[in-house]
Amino acid sequence: MTHSLEDFGFVPHFARQTTPDEIEQDRVARVTEVQRSAITVTGSTGERPVTLGRKWLDRPAEERPTVGDWVVLDAQRTTVERVLERKSLFRRVAAGEKADVQVIAANIDILFVVTSCNEEFSESRLERYLALAAEAGALPVVVLTKTDLAGDPDSYVDRARCVQSGVAVEPVNALDQEALGGVSAWIEPGSTIALVGSSGVGKSTLLNSLAGHDIAATGDIREDDKQGRHTTTHRSLHLLPGGGLLIDVPGIRELKIAGVDAALATVFDDIEKLAKACRFADCQHHSEPGCAVRSAVESGHIDSRRLQNYRKLLRENERNSATLAEQRSRDKSLGKLYKRTMAAKQKQRSPD
Repeated sequence: MTHSLEDFGFVPHFARQTTPDEIEQDRVARVTEVQRSAITVTGSTGERPVTLGRKWLDRPAEERPTVGDWVVLDAQRTTVERVLERKSLFRRVAAGEKADVQVIAANIDILFVVTSCNEEFSESRLERYLALAAEAGALPVVVLTKTDLAGDPDSYVDRARCVQSGVAVEPVNALDQEALGGVSAWIEPGSTIALVGSSGVGKSTLLNSLAGHDIAATGDIREDDKQGRHTTTHRSLHLLPGGGLLIDVPGIRELKIAGVDAALATVFDDIEKLAKACRFADCQHHSEPGCAVRSAVESGHIDSRRLQNYRKLLRENERNSATLAEQRSRDKSLGKLYKRTMAAKQKQRSPD
């Protein structure tokens, strides 16, 4: 069965960046999988593998094609000619010592932040995901899985709603089709949703249930920590029977942030509003006199954990943002040096 570009989310934002000839020649496609040096794209005549040459592999991660991107292929449809301007981009600081950005998914409308109703649940981790969702420009929805295994699932719903004012929370038993109504209501034809969360929270089970058949492999529940075994190994985009699109992302163990100043203000809007009433404009909310935020903590209106995580994320964001800026400056200088060196060698080879 063939599908139209519109089925895969080809909205006017992308159509304006292409020509009728490119569309007619089946050169416009969406990236549905990413491997190390190749991608899989889907166009109006189906899917095909495309190799990424040095032109793309030598570019910064944020410029390379990723899952969810719309691309224009060359005339032979064997390589990517250009990546269309994105609507949104979900990314994080890559794990490890080296400062770098890892792109997770592009052009997503909604981010399903999936977490379990068990020991895996963490408000501080949710606040990180919500900050990245705000920075990406995607609408976040917290999906609470394994409600059937929890003694008091309502308590997890209440805790999740406290991580950001007005955030949507959907509790589900992913194995029960009748319990998926709340989640399914967010998925509209042509819309793109990314599933993110830690390993074993039930993302693959949720994907399979929403699709109505097995797309992704799932693991058994471990008795020691009530989590499933991580089974997703790469990012992939799937078209659902109802018309929406889901991007399944491997479990994320380390979620570092950078460049999310405005996003943190969105997630912690309660603290940001209170801070305006502090006696000092540069109040750090530690032990300064006249601190409205500390007063709210002492009176029980603000959780001390929340304030602690807010300060932690501010410090991490500042540190990683500075490190990334320095890294990009060095990479830019090295790039210029490489071009000058290659130009000099080319000049030496040229005949007089």
